[in-house]
Amino acid sequence: MITVKLDATDSTNAFLKNLMLSEKQEDFTIVTANQQLQGRGQMGSKWDSEAGKNLTFSVLKYFKNYHIKEQFLLNIIISLAVYNTLEKIFIPNLYVKWPNDIMSGNFKICGILIENNLKNNLIQSSIIGIGLNVNQLEFRNLDKASSLKKIMGKTFDLDEVLTSLVLNLKILFNEFESGNGMALRRQYETLLFRMNKPSTFRDMNSKLFTGYIRGVSEAGKLVVEEEDSIFKEYAFKELELLY
Repeated sequence: MITVKLDATDSTNAFLKNLMLSEKQEDFTIVTANQQLQGRGQMGSKWDSEAGKNLTFSVLKYFKNYHIKEQFLLNIIISLAVYNTLEKIFIPNLYVKWPNDIMSGNFKICGILIENNLKNNLIQSSIIGIGLNVNQLEFRNLDKASSLKKIMGKTFDLDEVLTSLVLNLKILFNEFESGNGMALRRQYETLLFRMNKPSTFRDMNSKLFTGYIRGVSEAGKLVVEEEDSIFKEYAFKELELLY
């Protein structure tokens, strides 16, 4: 495993992508940055991170015969790896807010961005970007963001958290490659934020409605039970959970 440590870069995902263009990289090559200047979240949203306070890194993972129709398993594996890491250091009230935000109570502490390299219908490799709020205490205009230090009241060693997280990623990828995808999916669903609780949603037409999260489809869509026991599936950005 190779780790590239940068003082600053626009995006660790972009840096790793450029590395791959110059020459073939090893499986589980990691790029970590003390400061990420233009970090991105899902669908182009910005990930704001204070220099030297958080974990902002990307991991390269190669696959064999991994069909694109199962790509949501990547979200599951990475979410569970973060969850398992944080559970071991006693971060309370951990949930996964679909598709892959990690929450402590009602506060977001981690975001994940996955970029896949495809050939035909197979995923050849993935660049997995993870932004974990560790020791940052102030979040400008982000009232639903928090950090490990803010929650626990103590400073965490960034290298220790990174080492634990990468180890958990490797363990879960081994489980996946052993054919345990269904068990991982079930575990993920038990951790879903607001699972089986009455929740308020906003759809793409800005319509508000109440429903219950009942799970995730094989394609990774959120399954919501609405009025009159009608079940509907929503893709990412088709639905906003308002709590």
